[in-house]
Order: sequence, then C-alpha cells, then structure tokens
Amino acid sequence: MKVLLVNGSPHKQGNTFIALSEVAKTLQSEGIETEIVHIGLKPIRGCIACFKCKENMDGRCVFNDDICNEISAKYAEADGFIFGSPVYYGQPNGALLSLMQRSFFSNGAAAAYKPAAAVTICRRGGATAAFQTMNMIFEMSNMPLVTSQYWNIAYGREQGETSQDVEGLQTMRTLGHNMAWMLKKFHNQEAGTQPTPDEMPWTATNFIR
Repeated sequence: MKVLLVNGSPHKQGNTFIALSEVAKTLQSEGIETEIVHIGLKPIRGCIACFKCKENMDGRCVFNDDICNEISAKYAEADGFIFGSPVYYGQPNGALLSLMQRSFFSNGAAAAYKPAAAVTICRRGGATAAFQTMNMIFEMSNMPLVTSQYWNIAYGREQGETSQDVEGLQTMRTLGHNMAWMLKKFHNQEAGTQPTPDEMPWTATNFIR
C-alpha cells in the first residue's frame, strides 16, 4: 500500500513539508509506503473548463506545460492521498488549488474510493477555511475523508517553526495512524472482494430551468 503526499507550498522543505513528513514517518512505521511530491515553483495553469480531458478519456489535462499531468499520473498507483498547503488569505496556495482542480477534473476516476486528507499550515488563522476548501474536492470525488484528533492543521510562520507545534505534530501522527488503519481495513481479504458502489447516472441541475 502506498500514500501519495503532495507538498503544495512554494517552500520545498518548509513548514508544510515538516507536517507532511510527520505523517509520512507514521505511515512508514505502519508498513505503508509513502512518496512526498513537491509542486515546485513554476506556474500551474488554472482549469479553463474546455472539457478536452473528457474527450480524450486518458486522464490527462490538455495542457501539458506544467506539473499537473505528472502528478495526476501517480493517482492510479496510490492507495491514499494527503495534500498539504500553507494558508494564504484563508485559502490554500493558489498553485496547489489549480493543480487539484485540474487533476481531479481530468483524472479523478483514478482516485475515487481511495482515502484522502488535507493538511493546512498557518501563522495564526484561516487554516480551517483552507482545510474545508481542499476537502470539498475529495467529497465530490467519492473519496473517504481521513480524520484525526483535531482538524489537520499545524502552526508556524518562519521556516521550521512547525516543528515546535507539539499538538500539531501529534495531530499529524494521529492522522497517519488513522490513514494506515483505514487502508488496512479497505485492503483486508474481505474488503478486497467488495466491489465499489454502483454509480448512479448524474442528473445535472443548473437552476436555470
């Protein structure tokens, strides 16, 4: 079993990385393989709702000039997901949000029914709003949410400060244990023979008719 952790901070080894690393170490102690991927510093396009990904049916966004397709290609081999972000004005990093919106719209089927969690890091406030924004993508993608002893948030402004957040790091470790527990439940012999739920045909109502 493997969990993909996406570092949505522009700082490759900043506070978001510290929080994700704490989760990863806990998962590894439970026998779960992990991979932390950094979104990098290059621009990431926003979705333009062109629907070309739906025409191609290959899980790839039509724009291939950023890291989006590289990361979404990892969705099929992952059994669980954790996306981490710093908080900017009560929201996730815009680059990460663009990545999530495009990758789940184009290749969300590869992540469906796999456990997911959001992690947010803030100086003082806004973490819960950013946390909820990220979770809404999982909730629309048929992905079970993994919880912890508290909301999956930690504190820190200057690089490395999150390592001083004792409760925040404990929350990350609890998240890791809960993710491992859920993955093992899903992958035991009995659950392994259980098919995913039948999907009902989508009835779209746009409130204009």
